[in-house]
Amino acid sequence: MHDTSELEKLGIPTAFVASCEFEDASTAQATALGFSPHPVYVEHPIQDRTDDEMTTMADRAFSEIAASIVAS
Repeated sequence: MHDTSELEKLGIPTAFVASCEFEDASTAQATALGFSPHPVYVEHPIQDRTDDEMTTMADRAFSEIAASIVAS
């Protein structure tokens, strides 16, 4: 979240991507930073996914991530 906030301050469009398990925590951190990111939440968990599963997750989230970047 800190990197996303700093990049946005520099005028670099970003998208914040996290698994849905961290939605409340990322909202709290964004509030603490005084930042309104354009979050994209994906399925949880991520760390145990195969390469093929990660590719499928990325494909599913791609259009939302792209829209988030454009919106920022």
